This record gives sequence, structure tokens and C-alpha cells, in this order.
Amino acid sequence: MAGNWKMYKTAAETCAFFHKFNPLVAGSAHCEIVICPPSVNLSAAVEATRGTRIETGGQNMFWEKEGAFTGEISGNMLKALGSKWVLIAHSERRQYFGETNENARKKILAALDSGLTPVYCVGENLDERQTGGTHQVLESQLTGGWAGLSADRFSKIVIAYEPCWAIGTGKVATPEIAAEAHRFIRDQVRKQFGAEPAAACRILYGGSVKPDNIRGLMAQPDIDGALVGGASLDPDSFASIVNF
Repeated sequence: MAGNWKMYKTAAETCAFFHKFNPLVAGSAHCEIVICPPSVNLSAAVEATRGTRIETGGQNMFWEKEGAFTGEISGNMLKALGSKWVLIAHSERRQYFGETNENARKKILAALDSGLTPVYCVGENLDERQTGGTHQVLESQLTGGWAGLSADRFSKIVIAYEPCWAIGTGKVATPEIAAEAHRFIRDQVRKQFGAEPAAACRILYGGSVKPDNIRGLMAQPDIDGALVGGASLDPDSFASIVNF
């Protein structure tokens, strides 16, 4: 269960969140719990979760280890802060910052080289959904992002399906719609890497996940977890999702 805080919370608000959240999930051994705060708050998040099962991740990274890339952060920097995860190609990165499948591929490789677990985000927009292009979009994003990876390296990746039309809109893909997309993604993994990697691959659903719809989503056999946006900002709300 992963929370993406996007551009919310200060360091003080980060500490206040974990002060309340940590006890609520102290006995939650059934899943991995990850929070991805803004990079300026990663140190505060790492310190606030020390000694717990909660892990932290970056929301983005650059594919070079270092250099004259003003405003960027490397995988090694995230790792040095104590993070173990990083989101790659979130739909907002694609929409507002020109993220491409090729850029995502380079970031995935760099994340793996840094010892981070990349969460590779894929999903269609409303127009693509309505015109029947969902599978074509997913196939293009998947094959572009994992191009050149061996089955062993791919096994270290988590995939997040996030239909853009359901992110921050209040609209949520029904469990059946989400499950169909997850099945398609797993089939693509099977075609590329084989049956065992496909069965082991963790695929998260992201898109207006809330405490009142998490149970129906998680009842689907191909949905392995959630990438939660707005509902992860409130400790009670996110704890309810974790403990569905």
C-alpha cells in the first residue's frame, strides 16, 4: 500500500502525520507500507518512521548519477536519504513535465542500479479509454519502459495501473474495469518474461482510492495493492486503506 503525497505537506506536517499514523498501522504485517513525500520532506519522513515497518520513496528521479542537472535528484541521493522506493512516470509527470516511455526506461534502469524499487506507472486518459485505445496505450508504455530488461531485473519492479481519468477526479474505475486492465498488464508480462515473473509481479491500482472502495478493489485477484493519492494525506484515511 503506497501513498503519493504529491506537492503537499511541510516537514513539520510530515512529522505530525507519522506521529498519528504510525500507531494505527503498527500491527499491519499483511502488506508493505510506503509513503512518497515531496523530496524536501524525505529526511523528516525517514526519521519519523525509523524503527517501524513503514518505508519511504521518492516521487521522481533523474537517470544520471550526478552532474549539471539543476533541480534534479538522483537515485543514489534518494538511497542515501534512506528511501527504498521511487515512483517512475506518474501520469502527472507525463502530463505536465513531458515524461516519455524512453525517459521512464532510463529512470527505471538508474533506479535499479541505485538499489531502489521502481514503481512504474502506466495508464490511459479519458479519450483513449472512450475510443477503445486502453490496451494499445498500456502495451506501448509497458514495452517502452521495460525494454532491454532481463526477467531477473524486471522482477525488482512494481507496476502501478492508474487510469488518468480517475486520478483526483473522484471517478474510480470499477473493480471490474480495474481488474480487466490488471489482467491485460499481467498477460503482457507473461508474454515478455514468462509465467513465473507474471505471477510474481505486483500490480497496484491508483485512481481515487478511498477507504470505501478499497475492499472491492482488493477483492480482485490481479490487484496486489494500491497507489493512493489524496486519501494518503490523512493518517486515519490511509490507515483504513492499509487495514482494509
